[in-house]
Amino acid sequence: MTIAELFEKTISASASDLHLVAGVVPTIRIDGRLTPITTFPPLTNQDIESLVFSILNPEQKELFLKNKSIDFSFGFGGGDYGERGRFRINVYRQRGTIAGAFRLLPPKVKTIEELALPKICHNFAKLKQGFILVSGPTGHGKSTTIASIINEINMTSPANIITIEDPIEYVYPKGESIISQREIGSDALTWAEALRSALREDPDVVLIGEMRDPESIASAITMAETGHLVFSTLHTNSASQTIDRIIDTFPDRQQNQIRAQLSGSLEGIISQRLIPRIEGGRIVSCEVMIANNAIKSNIREAKTHLIDSIIETSQDIGMIPLEASLATLVREGVITLEVAKSYALRQESFAQLIS
Repeated sequence: MTIAELFEKTISASASDLHLVAGVVPTIRIDGRLTPITTFPPLTNQDIESLVFSILNPEQKELFLKNKSIDFSFGFGGGDYGERGRFRINVYRQRGTIAGAFRLLPPKVKTIEELALPKICHNFAKLKQGFILVSGPTGHGKSTTIASIINEINMTSPANIITIEDPIEYVYPKGESIISQREIGSDALTWAEALRSALREDPDVVLIGEMRDPESIASAITMAETGHLVFSTLHTNSASQTIDRIIDTFPDRQQNQIRAQLSGSLEGIISQRLIPRIEGGRIVSCEVMIANNAIKSNIREAKTHLIDSIIETSQDIGMIPLEASLATLVREGVITLEVAKSYALRQESFAQLIS
């Protein structure tokens, strides 16, 4: 068994993830469901160490042995892109053994149309400044959505794009823009250092892979306030929850200031899920919030509980409630009613739309 064999199996099965855990056969995730690769035997700790260490360079190996976990990316098949695919990898320890989670990233950045994203994403790509957030659970395509918007900017505008990631996920093709991709660990020592220096690098567009603490959130908002277009992600379930999470990250004495700053810089939030299709595979379903005057006012006044109703009554300007997106997919015969119900956040609203 080699890591190349496991990567090939993951790619040929159109899986999103590969998991290596001691005592278990290699396992892949297909359309959201874990599937054991029964043609391989259960893995020992020695098996996993051999597989993982075969793709770690000496510096990465030293970091893993010191910190007991490491994030990195690996282009499979050669080159930055990886002719066969690119993997985002987390190697960690559990119960005294080595384990690994490998997320497969396609070698080509898909377009907004190919991903069936809302058309409003084209408008986000045309903005000159502001703050765009993509939220959703882990494994539901947030990075892929942002990459498609970033690449549209790359292919159509002469912009200086800087990404700060841990690790670098998508590698962008040559376009109209210039792109600098900084990976924490290899290109910058810390998130704080990378974020501080970003403003000295003359950016037009900044991608912050994930906002992890008050400092990174404050930096992102400041960049958006000072004339830059900023993209980032959060692990939240809706637009209103995303705003609450940002505000609640800060101590009480700072929250009014952050509300004011966020209301001034926020342009939109996409909150998404990947839903199993009837015909196999998954399709994105999105809630879209556009930061119009009503939204901005409710952020400033700490009335985020009203945001859901504003989204529902503002569909004429491009806002989309998650339930409306799910109902459309059901009516088009793309997903089943039962699956849609399981993803709806507001069951009564969904029932009215589908009746």
